[in-house]
Parts: sequence; structure tokens; C-alpha cells
Amino acid sequence: MLYLIGLGLGDVKDITVKGVEVIRRCSRVYLESYTSVLPGGLEALERFHGRPLIPADRETVEQHADEILRGADTADVALLVAGDPLGATTHGDLVLRAARAGVPHRVLHNASILTAVGCCGLQLYAFGETASVPFWTDGWRPESFYGRIARNRAAGLHTLCLLDIQVKEQSAEDMMAARKVFQPPRFMSVAQAAQQLLEIVASRRVGKKGKEPMRGKGEEPGGEGEEPALTEDTVCVGLARVGADDQRVVTATLKQLASCDLGAPLHSLIVTGRLHPLEVDMLRLSAVPDALIGLRMADSSTYTS
Repeated sequence: MLYLIGLGLGDVKDITVKGVEVIRRCSRVYLESYTSVLPGGLEALERFHGRPLIPADRETVEQHADEILRGADTADVALLVAGDPLGATTHGDLVLRAARAGVPHRVLHNASILTAVGCCGLQLYAFGETASVPFWTDGWRPESFYGRIARNRAAGLHTLCLLDIQVKEQSAEDMMAARKVFQPPRFMSVAQAAQQLLEIVASRRVGKKGKEPMRGKGEEPGGEGEEPALTEDTVCVGLARVGADDQRVVTATLKQLASCDLGAPLHSLIVTGRLHPLEVDMLRLSAVPDALIGLRMADSSTYTS
């Protein structure tokens, strides 16, 4: 059997009892280490479970899945994943590979940021598409995540933005030279994500000289001076280390979050849509001064910013 085991969000103790029992009897246990990370990492998990774990980076899971599946038809093999095992599309691909190889599989679910995000007080059913925000570089500044936020905002829905994680990544130069040299791990902060969004908002408002702004899928074209889908005063929520003892939740405007330090990773950002009065009351619990001052009635029962 191939087991995909969720580790939860907070620390090594968040695994389910069933997950602990399965790990004890597995012949090999892999730890996926690139879609998300758990505080303490490999060493803390090995101490907790009292056995060695095999690191599984992107290359291992996506290009050498056969190694993970080796012998899983006659013995138990596990892949440990921070959060919930099926929160990333990569692991769905592993399930399909197992099925094609005749290897049975079982998923042991756990808490995921996709559901734990409710800790901020926003109602889960009011979220739209999830967006992924990548690190920008000097020559690569994709804005497709803005398109998802814009579509959600138009429908009155909140957007959960998952922020970039770069673990065991190569520079373009090292990739071209086929050198196995990896960059230090990087984790995007709420402030960095907010700053990128502010730059997009500014470019959509004033336009770009000589060319149109890059647009996300499904966005309508517009010229210089178009009204952006959100503004510097849009109410957002910054989340850090959800599920951990030092979890942080901060409600602020987009501009305020760009200068807000939420500490160590992992971070997530929420751009709000229409807010029910109960959601507004919940957001007040984590709001910085003046964060909600710009709220206005969208209709007789909801607010917007």
C-alpha cells in the first residue's frame, strides 16, 4: 500500500493517531519537502517518530516517482506531506501513477491552510478561487494571480493567496550549465506579496507607457487609467504560521500589510470580497488601527472595501 499522510500545520504532534500507526509499520517513509514545510523539518520528525525519513524534493516526487512506488505492491510505503496530502496537484499525479502501476493507495487527511484559513473569521463558503503568488525577478513579473483576485472580487468572494516557497531551487545560470547548485530556501512574506499587489494596482490605474499591463486569464482589456479590482485601502488579512502556538492573524488594508512584519514563515494573504456583518465583527478582533475605516455598505446586508 502507498500511504499519503497529512502532517497538519502546527508541529510534529499534529499528525493523526492513525498516521503514527501507519508510519511505524512502513518499510520506507518519504518526507515531501517542496510544496510546504512543517516547523522543525526532517530532524524534528525523525526524533518524534524514532526512525529515519527519506527527503523527497520536487525532482524525486515528479520525475522519480517510480522510486517511491518501488515495492509498494508488496509492502507499505508512505509519503508524508505538510498540511493535507491532496492540497497540491503533484500528489494527485502520484496517485495516478500508483494506480497505473497496480499499487493500491490510501490517503490520511489532516488540516490544510485551505480550511484552517477560517481562523481569521471569514466564512469558508465565501471564498472563491485560490491564487498562488510567485516571487518576481528582474525579468519575470507574472500578474496572473491578480486575474483570479479580480474575478473573485467581482463575484463578492474572498481570495486566499498562497505565497511562494522556493526550496532547493536553481538559478537560471546553474540550470543552463547543468550544475547541481541550489539557492538558499526562500519563503515569501505577506509584506512582499502585498507590495507586489500594490505595484499591479498602480500599473492598472495609470497604465504603462507604450504597452498594456499584463493581464490574468479572463480579465477584460482596458487602457490607461482603468479602475483596478482592488485598491490600497482594500481590507486584507495576513496570516503566519497558522496552527502553530505563535500563529499571527492581522487584518489591515493592503497598503498597511506591505509594511507589516509577521515574523517567520509560512505566510498567506487574503484579499476580502463582500463581508457579512458577522465577518466584520470577527475581523475587528485582529484589525490594526484604521484598517476597517474605509468599509462601505455594498447592499443592505454586506460591506465592501
